[in-house]
Amino acid sequence: MTPPERLAKNLWRWTSRNPEWHPGEFGSAVAAFALKAGNETILIDPLLPPEPEPVLDLIESKLDGSLQILITIPYHVRSSEEIRRRFGKQARTTIWGHPACRKRLERQTGFKDLAPGDELPAGITAHAIGKPRRYETPLHLPSHRALVFGDAVAEHGGRLRVWSGERVDDRVTRCDRDCVNATIEPLLGLDFDRVLVTHGRPILSDGREELEKALRVKPWYHRP
Repeated sequence: MTPPERLAKNLWRWTSRNPEWHPGEFGSAVAAFALKAGNETILIDPLLPPEPEPVLDLIESKLDGSLQILITIPYHVRSSEEIRRRFGKQARTTIWGHPACRKRLERQTGFKDLAPGDELPAGITAHAIGKPRRYETPLHLPSHRALVFGDAVAEHGGRLRVWSGERVDDRVTRCDRDCVNATIEPLLGLDFDRVLVTHGRPILSDGREELEKALRVKPWYHRP
C-alpha cells in the first residue's frame, strides 16, 4: 500500500489493504485522508496499514490542538479507536459518524453522532444522500474546497462513477437516477474543486464537472 502523499497544502492521502476485500482486485486498497485546518487536525475514514509508523508520524507532527476523526459510512470506522487510544492523551480526540457507527466501536467514549446539516470542526458539513436516506454522509471540506465520498462515488479509469450495489440494467439505472443521483446532484451547488474518494484516485481539479458527468451516465457496478 502507499505511505502518506501530499495532495495539496495541508492535505494528505494514504492507502491500506481493505480487510474485507479480496486481494488483487479493484477496491482492495482503500484511501484515507488527513488535513490540517487552523488548529484542527482532521482524519477521514482512517485505516492504519500493517506498518503504520509513517501515518502515525504524520498525525503526531500535525497535532497542536484537537484531533477530529470523521467517518463517512459505518463500514469505515476501521482504525478510529486505535488512533484515539494512541493520541487521546496528547490531544482532545473525537470520533464523528452516523449513529450506526456505535455498533462497530468497543467504547462509546469520545464518539459524537453526525447528522446531515451538522456543521463540524473547521466548518466541515455533512450531507444526506439516497432515497431512502443512506447511512453514508458525504463531507464538504471548505478549507480545501473538497467533497469526500465513502462508497457512493468511486474513481475508475480516470473517471468518477456512481457505484451501484447491483448489476446494472434498465431498472437499476432508473432507480439509481431517481434514488441516488437525484440526491447527490444538490451537492454540485457546494464550493468544491476536489473530489476525494476512498475507492480509486482523488480528482484534484475540475471535480464539480467530473461529478456532474458521473451523474449523467449509467451507474457502475463492481463486486469482488
